[in-house]
Amino acid sequence: MAFHNWQKSSFSGDTANCIYVSAVADATVRIRESDDPDTVLSTSPGALGALLCGVKAGEFDHLTT
Repeated sequence: MAFHNWQKSSFSGDTANCIYVSAVADATVRIRESDDPDTVLSTSPGALGALLCGVKAGEFDHLTT
């Protein structure tokens, strides 16, 4: 299955430390890292939405320090 329109956050800047996401025709969301682009995770839009809500609420801030 082909991946379409990989997108990264504008907060990533020009560094090589990026996460990319892509929506595909089978209604899944694919996620990959710039340093290992051959490893791709799949999830549902609902699961990604729940993760993003947690990120926005600061639930995972302790993982970045």
